[in-house]
Amino acid sequence: MPERTAVVLAGGRSTRFDDGDKAVADLAGTPMIRRVIDRITPVVDDAVINCRAEQTPAIDRALDGAAVPVTFAEDEYPDEGPMAGMATGLHAAAGEYAFVVACDMPFVDPEFVAYLFERATGHDAAVPRPAQWFETTHAVYRATAMAEACEAALDAGEERIVAPLFELDFVVVDAEAVREHGHPRTFENCNTRADFVDAERRLGEED
Repeated sequence: MPERTAVVLAGGRSTRFDDGDKAVADLAGTPMIRRVIDRITPVVDDAVINCRAEQTPAIDRALDGAAVPVTFAEDEYPDEGPMAGMATGLHAAAGEYAFVVACDMPFVDPEFVAYLFERATGHDAAVPRPAQWFETTHAVYRATAMAEACEAALDAGEERIVAPLFELDFVVVDAEAVREHGHPRTFENCNTRADFVDAERRLGEED
């Protein structure tokens, strides 16, 4: 059984991206979600994609030939937000621990992800807090514990994505640890066409 799973959240409506699904939009010649998967495959054993049912064919094509096994956890009730998507994806995780990441983070740092897995060991989660806010969609969770905490929060009518954390034994990865172990771009996301243009420029600088 895989020990470390990636759960990629891709079920959003891309409302700031004009037409099309940003998850499979071309970013410097590669679908964005494929960039995310390719960056984290050195530190995970498999991946679960949480998305809406109608997204699955295009994402499946984008991930054809990925270096880790990929499965899909489709939203039974779409548009309920990232907490619901997280619960769905985490329930499908094969590993005890899972790295949850949004599909729009093409600069995710695999070395930092590995560090988060290390910090989470023996706890229910390791969640970065590089500034004022927790980066809940760039964190490692004990899959079952976080899935159940998300469901309990949803049942209680809670909308804050941080709410499930406070039911868990979690480790805060503070700003100093982020600077020491992670690339500053790891939390950056691409929501608009302008974001894509900027990301393509910076990816070109990396090559």
